[in-house]
Amino acid sequence: MEREEKLEAKFETAKTPAVGQSRVLTDADIESLWGGIDPLFAPDRAVDAVQSVLPQDEYERLFPNRIGSEGWHEFSVHLSHYRIDQTDYYSYANLLAAVAEVANIKYKVEYRQDNSESKRIFRLDKQARTETLIYQAADFYSSSGTTTSIAAIVSQTVDFGSFIKEGSDLQRKRELAAFLANISHETGEGTATSSGDLRAWGLYWNEEIAYRNATGSKYVEENDDFPPVQGKSYHGRGPIQLSWNYNYGLISAIIYGSKDPLLQQPELIVEDGKLGFMTAILFWMTPQSPKPSAHDVMVGNWTPSEANKAKGLTPAGFGITIMIINGNIEGNLDESDRRIARRVAFYREIAAQMGVSIEGEKVNTLGMRPF
Repeated sequence: MEREEKLEAKFETAKTPAVGQSRVLTDADIESLWGGIDPLFAPDRAVDAVQSVLPQDEYERLFPNRIGSEGWHEFSVHLSHYRIDQTDYYSYANLLAAVAEVANIKYKVEYRQDNSESKRIFRLDKQARTETLIYQAADFYSSSGTTTSIAAIVSQTVDFGSFIKEGSDLQRKRELAAFLANISHETGEGTATSSGDLRAWGLYWNEEIAYRNATGSKYVEENDDFPPVQGKSYHGRGPIQLSWNYNYGLISAIIYGSKDPLLQQPELIVEDGKLGFMTAILFWMTPQSPKPSAHDVMVGNWTPSEANKAKGLTPAGFGITIMIINGNIEGNLDESDRRIARRVAFYREIAAQMGVSIEGEKVNTLGMRPF
C-alpha cells in the first residue's frame, strides 16, 4: 500500500470543503496532498498484475460453479433459487473491470493522533484529478474545545491500484489466493469436508442466503453520517457480503464520491458483478483503525504492534485476514470450527492450484483476540 504519514498541528477551517464537495487539483496539489500519482498503479497495470498471477482459464477452473456460470445453471436448474436469466456475476471480465475501476481511486484518511475516531476521509479520482471529502467526524475540529490548539493529525493514503501490485512475487500470489479464499467462504456452497473439490463451490452465491427475497429492513443501525433508508435492507451482498448501512454508505462514497447510491439502492450490488467485486476489493484494501488492511497484512506492509502481540495478533498471514474480516466471531479458533475449516480449505486448495506455497504460514485464528 502506498502510504503517507503526516503530523500537523493546525488546520484552517476556511479552506476545508464540506462533506460531498469536490475540487479539481493541480499537479502540484496532487504531489503535496496525495504524494503524486504512481504510474505503476495505473488501471492497465493493475489489470496486467491480476492476469499475470491468475489467467482466465485458471480462474474459471477454480470456480466452475460460480453464480450464473454454465456449471451453476446445470446444477441449480431444478432448485428453488434458480433464475434462468442469471448472468455470470463473478465472471473474469467483471473481476478485471472492477480492478481497473478501483485502480483509478486513491483514498486518504486523516485522524487525530489522540483519537482515531476523530477523522475525515477523502477520495481522489486520479484521471479527473478531482478530490472529494466523503466523510468528516463531527468533532474533527473541536478536540480540546478549540479549533486552533488541537491534537496533531496522522494521515494515511491508499492507492487502490496497488491490489496484487506490492511485495514479492510470492506475497502477491498469496494475497490473491487469500482474497479469493475469503470471498469463496463468504459466498460458497458446501463444507470443508464436502465430497469432490471444495473450490468448485466458491462464489456460488452473491447474497446472504437467509435474506434472499426478504422484505423489510435488515442490518440497520442508526447512523447520522450514513443513515439507512426506510424499508431498505443492508444484509450481506457481493463477494465479501458487505453488511450494515454504515459500510454501504462508506463504500458508496469511495466508489461514487457520494454515500447515496448504495444507501438508496443497496440491491445494485447483486445486479452488477463488477460493482460487487469493487466493494470486495475496497473492503480488502481499506484499513479501519485499529485494524490494518488485509492487503497490507498479506504483502508485508504491516508489523504487529506490542498491543497486537498482546492479543495474539501475530504473525502476519491468512489468519490475520480472518480477524480483520470477522474476528469478533471467528477469533481464537482452529480448524475444528467449521467456518475456519472452510476458509482454510479454500485457501489451501486455491494456493495449490496457483502453485503457491503457504508452508509455515499461520492460517487459523487460534490464540487471537479481536483488534
